[in-house]
Amino acid sequence: MQNFTRRRFFEDSLMAAAAVALPAPIFAAETKSVSSNSKLTAAIIGCGIRGKAHARELAKLADCDVAYVCDPDLDRADEVGALLVELKRPMPKKVQDLRAVYADKSVDVVFIATPNHWHALAAIWAMQAGKDVYVEKPVSHNVAEGRRIVQVARKLGRICQTGTQNRSRAPLAEAVKYMREGKLGEVKLARSIMYGGRGSIGGPVECPTPPRCDYNLWAGPAPMTKLTRSKFHYDWHWMWDTGNGDLGNSNVHALDVCRWGLGVTGLGRGVLSYGGRLGYTDVGETPNTQVGIFDFGDKTIVSETRGLKTVPFHPTIKSMWFFYGTEGIIAETSLYDPKGQLIRAFEGQSENHFANFLRAVRSRQHTDLAADILEGHQSSALCHIANISYRLGQTASPADIAKHLGDIKVHEDVQETFERTRQSMNDAGVDLEKTRFTLGQHLRVDGDKEKFIDNAQADALLARQYRAPFVVLGENEV
Repeated sequence: MQNFTRRRFFEDSLMAAAAVALPAPIFAAETKSVSSNSKLTAAIIGCGIRGKAHARELAKLADCDVAYVCDPDLDRADEVGALLVELKRPMPKKVQDLRAVYADKSVDVVFIATPNHWHALAAIWAMQAGKDVYVEKPVSHNVAEGRRIVQVARKLGRICQTGTQNRSRAPLAEAVKYMREGKLGEVKLARSIMYGGRGSIGGPVECPTPPRCDYNLWAGPAPMTKLTRSKFHYDWHWMWDTGNGDLGNSNVHALDVCRWGLGVTGLGRGVLSYGGRLGYTDVGETPNTQVGIFDFGDKTIVSETRGLKTVPFHPTIKSMWFFYGTEGIIAETSLYDPKGQLIRAFEGQSENHFANFLRAVRSRQHTDLAADILEGHQSSALCHIANISYRLGQTASPADIAKHLGDIKVHEDVQETFERTRQSMNDAGVDLEKTRFTLGQHLRVDGDKEKFIDNAQADALLARQYRAPFVVLGENEV
């Protein structure tokens, strides 16, 4: 780890104070107007896998130039800069500290592709500095800071898009419309499916900071703990201080579609999650197998996340989401009869998700966004509350889990889901009688207040302790 001087600490504190201490109206007043014909000046914050994807998408758009790429690891910033040149776009400035970007008044829009623990603060600081924001999923590391992004966006009149690109797919929008018109009959169950191989991350070993990476800036709001994983980048996904597991990393896409299709808002009235990090031993903390059950009264969403080798969810239909109606099934962007036979594929002309964001920036109407931050917050929050249930759980036998699932008043399918999950673990060589799942707490939710009912222990996990000066404002401070 690097040693930091008093001068460096003073500079960090000063820059953070500039970002958060000035009244929001001052920032808003300094924001320049954007004409429908002028080019937008952009910055990419975070230069990993998603940052490179952002660069490729933005390089296609003639009405936007990337002026900055920012990453605490300058080697990664160099990679994205070189990629933009390869894509016939100008070489951007490369910086480590996002506050240097936000201090530049010429920057109109910011694309945030940092690790999850930075998403909310990076978005809030950007909007306070007069920028519009595209932020990757999950939009937050916890429920409270996700709501804070929404608060800031609405108060300052900023445009804030979530990186849930499926919302810009016209055929999928047609499928949702089909359900909303009642043509699929009564739809009480939706599934989000994420089956993908996730192997051991190894450890414990000494994990050196990359040579050109500022670990203080990388950690930001999170503790500067001594890392024991074998790979510095990406595997932060599987540590609670910085990531949200594959539920928040990948399954959030399908959960968002499930919410959209069912037409449910808020956090529902209850949640339960079970699973475990089984099949190998490593320093990872998040489950590699996890089921989340989201109770929305007469509607239920069941999310399945599997990281061990497993058979496909459906033998012929490849989709991350399934809607079950009395008149048929919708999966991906197609309609099937109740037996799974294809009836038709939905059609439509999709809009590039990044272009949709820039269009809303020009119109100044957040309703023009395909994935407004409020939708992103609510879908991300479902991941968070499922993880809270899991983290407060205890190991349990298969019989105890089955009994508990039978006692909760949700869709009867949850029992069948457990039996399939149990069989998948057996196929992967895991005997749940010997190596047990964690059965999470069944948490009752006050969806309007975004808090749990009579559970202070769970409420404590709705937010986090921040490391100064990287602090997300409280609700009454916005």
